[in-house]
Amino acid sequence: GFMTRHERKIFDDLKSPHLKYWVPFVWFGNLASKARKEGRIRDSVDLQTLLNEMNKYRSWCSLLFGYDWVGIPLVYTQVVTLAVYTFFCACLIGRQFLDTDQGYQGHDLDLYIPIFTLLQFFFYAGWLKV
Repeated sequence: GFMTRHERKIFDDLKSPHLKYWVPFVWFGNLASKARKEGRIRDSVDLQTLLNEMNKYRSWCSLLFGYDWVGIPLVYTQVVTLAVYTFFCACLIGRQFLDTDQGYQGHDLDLYIPIFTLLQFFFYAGWLKV
């Protein structure tokens, strides 16, 4: 619904080895310049403001395209995996309860299974897989 059938045909027939996100921006710039010449845009400052905002949006799209173009190196996923598993190995040792036979006051055994640590591990491991 954003293009006419004729515009869609022109867009599809355009050959480009990369994404064609920039084509509507060129069309917009040409239409805005034509509107200025025809008097539909009364002031050149208004035209400049429109084109500046359009260029800002176009640069955001190209930045997004750049993120899609470059993959995440394998070493980053390996480092995150190592960090998650190291964190939970430390949690297994650090979150253990004190031995109740020693008689420490205020350190009674509350739980036998560390439920919140297990939940945290399942969430982190799930996000890691995603």
